[in-house]
Amino acid sequence: MIYLNGKFMPIHEAFVPVLDRGFIFGDGVYEVIPAYSRKLFRLNEHLNRLQHSLDGIRLKNPHSNEEWRHLLEQVIDCNDSDDQYIYLHITRGVAKRDHAFPVNVTPTVFIMSNPLLPPPATLLGSGVSAITAIDNRWIRCDVKAISLLPNVLLRQLAIDAHAVETILIRDGFLTEGAASNIFVVKNNVLLAPPKSNLMLPGITYDVILELAATHQIPHEVRQISETETRNADEVLLTSSTKEILPITTLDGKLVGNGKPGATFSRLYALYQNFKNTRMRSSS
Repeated sequence: MIYLNGKFMPIHEAFVPVLDRGFIFGDGVYEVIPAYSRKLFRLNEHLNRLQHSLDGIRLKNPHSNEEWRHLLEQVIDCNDSDDQYIYLHITRGVAKRDHAFPVNVTPTVFIMSNPLLPPPATLLGSGVSAITAIDNRWIRCDVKAISLLPNVLLRQLAIDAHAVETILIRDGFLTEGAASNIFVVKNNVLLAPPKSNLMLPGITYDVILELAATHQIPHEVRQISETETRNADEVLLTSSTKEILPITTLDGKLVGNGKPGATFSRLYALYQNFKNTRMRSSS
């Protein structure tokens, strides 16, 4: 069951006109929000990021935060899984094809849910592989835009190489993954690239840095060079759907000793405890 423009319906009954600007121009934004035990995780932070994306494309938010919460909770209730990830998609609406913004057009709002499955224990135990590529996307990566063709092409490079993710390098520095944020560990210090227009401000990224600060894990937020990334003791991947994963092979070479490291193990345990505590407290 999904929500589309004021109605709940089975997904196979949902259709959008071909002149929707999301279809014609990729003119819209999206957000992905996890729900554990049917409770939305870090909803305010996700809605703040949604507002930032809407502001970035000059599209008025069609709902208040409380209205969003109500809609999202209804979608969760309409679907079976206890753990879900909610995909929220807003376009500028349906209008005659013209690059200029249309006037007095109602945005298209689409919400769907999928089961949220934790990473398999085998991946947590062995880590995953990644490759690197030049970050050739536009310079407003902080906007969670639906026009994701560059990310699709970059992620496909990883799939072609039988890897899980493509780590992006721009002008000699790490930005993020094609669909994730990336952390590096060197000499027991957790390194995070700084937020900028060149990377998406990840919600899980924020949680990891909060946990590092709270639990006295040495960490720095600064530019990370390609060389530092390649010579890291650990490389970590984070996202709302994958949570936190260790990258143990990069471009066919072992990261550190080729096994998940101590910093990953500690952060993974802290993240699970943080998540479970938050879910219990929201009951």
